Amino acid sequence: MHKKVKVFQLLVDNTSGVLSRISGLFSRRGYNIESISAGGTADPRYTRITIVASGDDEILDQIEKQVAKLIDVRDIKVLAPDDSVFRELVLIKVKATAKERQAVISVADIFRAKIVDIAPESLIVELTGTQSKIEAFISLLEGYEILELARTGITGLGRGIGNVTYLEE
Repeated sequence: MHKKVKVFQLLVDNTSGVLSRISGLFSRRGYNIESISAGGTADPRYTRITIVASGDDEILDQIEKQVAKLIDVRDIKVLAPDDSVFRELVLIKVKATAKERQAVISVADIFRAKIVDIAPESLIVELTGTQSKIEAFISLLEGYEILELARTGITGLGRGIGNVTYLEE
């Protein structure tokens, strides 16, 4: 069996414990979550959750069916890479002396990253982009000591207006 990765976009009721119920389904069934991100939508009654999950075709199909059955889930879509836009945010704290700082800033500039904090012995870089862009940036920092790193996980939307979900009251 071939392991695949799918990106699921859920539109759920903005209720207490919804994220816990969704992640609980994954843990009870032994499904793997590669990343999960959640946030409000234009309508405060709903939350958009993006889940990246891995497994073979049968497992991924089961995930979609099981998640769709949850009471809080209003809509679930699989975001196809060719028809979607995916982004991730990373914050990286790099140990850098005053002499090293400019070199780190130069690498950050190439990737259009932002320096969001500078301390006497470190700086924090913020980068948004595809997973491959973030991985490439991190690999270029291998000559420096990464003190801390925080990634949001993938979030995404389908391209165009064809797959927008409109919920009635």
